[in-house]
Amino acid sequence: MSTSASPSPIPASTAGGLRRLVPRSLFARVTLIIVVGLAIAQLLTFAAIRYERDMAMRELMMTGIERDIASSVAILDRLPAAERPDWLERLERRNYRFVLGGMAEGGDPQSLLSRQFATAIAEAMRPFQIVKVGQVEKPAEGLQIQVRLTDGSSVVVHARRVGMPVSRWVMWLLAMQLLVLAVCAWFAVRLVTRPLADLAAAADHLGPDLQAQTLTEEGPTEVAHAARAFNAMQTRIGGYMAERVEILAAISHDLQTPITRMRLRTEMMDDAHDRTKFRQDLDEMNSLVREGVTYARTLHGATEPPLRMDADALLESMVADYEDAGKIVRLEGRVGAPIVSRPNALRRIVMNLVDNALIFGSDVRLRVEAGHGQLAIAVIDNGPGIPPDELDAVLKPFYRVESSRNRSTGGTGLGLAIAHQLAMAMGAELKLQNCPEGGLEARLTMRTHTAPTS
Repeated sequence: MSTSASPSPIPASTAGGLRRLVPRSLFARVTLIIVVGLAIAQLLTFAAIRYERDMAMRELMMTGIERDIASSVAILDRLPAAERPDWLERLERRNYRFVLGGMAEGGDPQSLLSRQFATAIAEAMRPFQIVKVGQVEKPAEGLQIQVRLTDGSSVVVHARRVGMPVSRWVMWLLAMQLLVLAVCAWFAVRLVTRPLADLAAAADHLGPDLQAQTLTEEGPTEVAHAARAFNAMQTRIGGYMAERVEILAAISHDLQTPITRMRLRTEMMDDAHDRTKFRQDLDEMNSLVREGVTYARTLHGATEPPLRMDADALLESMVADYEDAGKIVRLEGRVGAPIVSRPNALRRIVMNLVDNALIFGSDVRLRVEAGHGQLAIAVIDNGPGIPPDELDAVLKPFYRVESSRNRSTGGTGLGLAIAHQLAMAMGAELKLQNCPEGGLEARLTMRTHTAPTS
């Protein structure tokens, strides 16, 4: 029973190495393709020219050199034997020479061109007798043709094919042409890909604040059209977000009145137990409305300008406020220098993280790590933590972990979502991770811009 062998797969390491050799950017890839294509085209052109020159040289040799050799042999035959050596130098050419006496060496010509060359010389030298035709190794494809003169002496013709040389300036000219074409290709590809880079940069800067840079609507028709479409998209998204915030704010304002009326009616209830339950529900409704509007405003953007601030004083005052409220929060580490940031947004983020930690843990630490142009503020608790597959989901609005973090423990499900949105608006990163010893760590990482000293 025969089995067909399947082609062996390319090793993963080899495939990975090939992928690393391929440029990642569109600009580099298109430039490489064009330059390599031009180089191949230049090489093909050069090969065609060389082939044509070889063909012309072959035709020239096959139509002229055999007559020259035959004429030289006829001159030697007519000269007296004593004068023949003096004429050898005069009759010698670059591709053939004559030796008086001796025997032709080498075997029969092997290549088709050598056989044709030998046949043409032999035909041109009639009626002289051709004693032997041999092909030698040096020079390459060299022929030795032994001819018997009318007086019985022999002369050996050493003939060889001479290629048509290519001048050095031709090679330099081809290299310069390739260089000029490569530079033109570089500028052409840059002209095409630079608007894409600007569009990608503008899209990257389009964060929750919707304050991305406006693209210039200039250049080629397609580029200007794409820039206009992107700017119009930014304007439409900003309008939609502003309209949503206004609707939520209006709903919140309109809900305040019935909630207040319901609170007043609740106070007049006789049953203390029902009154307490109704008051808790109304407080929860009021808190949910406020947090919803706050979350919508964080989506709309951070309008607070960056200011010079003392982050250590801000964090110390927050810890002191919690102590006054009877809640213990330990502060570890210091920033050590003023920074430029948004103090209100930073305060809101840290407060939301600490409030969340105090709900689910009894030991809350506020750890500060600064250095290498970055500031990390970690809020660590000793609570039950969050299942690993839900660490990202809890940053979404109104999401609650059913097992341990739910409505019964308090909160609206918007605290972490608001902190996450504010962090993105500030250009910071908020990540949640479970501690190995138990509990949850919420880490806010941001780049620090040291404030100038006054």
